[in-house]
Amino acid sequence: MNANPMQEVRLDKVVINIGIGSNDQLLQNSKALINKLTGRNAVATHARKRDPSLNIKKGQVIGAMVTLRNELAKDMLKRALDANNNVIRERSINDNSLSFGIKEYIDFTGVKYDPKIGMLGMNINACFSRRGRRVEMRKRMRSSSGDEHKRVTKEEIVEYLKKAFDAKVTNE
Repeated sequence: MNANPMQEVRLDKVVINIGIGSNDQLLQNSKALINKLTGRNAVATHARKRDPSLNIKKGQVIGAMVTLRNELAKDMLKRALDANNNVIRERSINDNSLSFGIKEYIDFTGVKYDPKIGMLGMNINACFSRRGRRVEMRKRMRSSSGDEHKRVTKEEIVEYLKKAFDAKVTNE
């Protein structure tokens, strides 16, 4: 642990994303699944550009997502790591973030298969930051901080995951 509390790594947010393509029924199922897992309502995500090979138009709804912060984010990340057997690949970690996928939602403990929803997977993205980030993000009296303070390195995220969630990081 650092002597300076401003250097502590904190979990900023967790974003859960389910990409479904152009199927309206799958969109409703993915929103229901996110609501079932988090207790929050999901928002629709839209395509940024068209892709004729996938039959997707610009602006078309192609998925559902929800952003969790504070204790909800910690709880969801713990459950998601549990569903992934507390193992994270090293290549899933970048500066300031961790991203991994869950192939089937039934991997979460306590969640049973629902035939109305079907079998869906999801992407989990966790963002990390340090205290003082708000100074750069706020509208009034904005200021900057040093580059070393902004960036949370890969090694610091690995250490945080091991300490807070008892996760194992592999090189596979």
